[in-house]
Amino acid sequence: MNGAGGSPHPEGFILANTAVLSPPHVPEIRLHLADEAHDLWLKTEDELNAIGLPPPFWAFAWAGGQALARHVLDHPALVRGRRVADFATGSGLVAIAAARSGAAAVTGYDIDPFCAAATRLNADLNNVEVAFDGRDRVGESMDADLLLAGDVFFDAAMARRIAPWFDRLVADGVEVLVGDPGRAYLPSDRVVRLSTYAVPVTRALEDAEIKRTNVWRWKGA
Repeated sequence: MNGAGGSPHPEGFILANTAVLSPPHVPEIRLHLADEAHDLWLKTEDELNAIGLPPPFWAFAWAGGQALARHVLDHPALVRGRRVADFATGSGLVAIAAARSGAAAVTGYDIDPFCAAATRLNADLNNVEVAFDGRDRVGESMDADLLLAGDVFFDAAMARRIAPWFDRLVADGVEVLVGDPGRAYLPSDRVVRLSTYAVPVTRALEDAEIKRTNVWRWKGA
């Protein structure tokens, strides 16, 4: 099923190329995820570009997101009654964990239009409400008490953009928590570790079957 310009229709593409699965570290949440049975695993970046599909980060439960979601589910007081933003939400995993844990309002933010459909489908699977905002909000103030960010320091250019933004958010009174499995561009001098998890992942995505993944509180520069 294709949308305008020949690109796939997001919701139809997601349903056709995923299965309903539970990430191993957060088995109480169900998501539409790609697995070894689906061709999405095998497509190269060039093939994805040819069909108009951005890299499908929404199709996988990344280690940083799994750890952050686990931390939220295990410590619901972090989000209960608060306005929560899930930055680079992808599948919506962390946002769903916040909604399940009693957040007053949850919004997932991602510039990939497929993430809007993925977040909506996955929130429906888990019987929670998650709003979605597809704008690039980096550098802007946020109408939130808590910002959650799972696995966002995988790229140097992105890290250069978001680190000073996180600094400003914290200075403005927004709490920022980051889930990270040891990515190279996480500025270790700006964070304080809250918890550590051994997260099962697939070797198709990572360099190991278990990733030691930390949840950090951003303290700023």
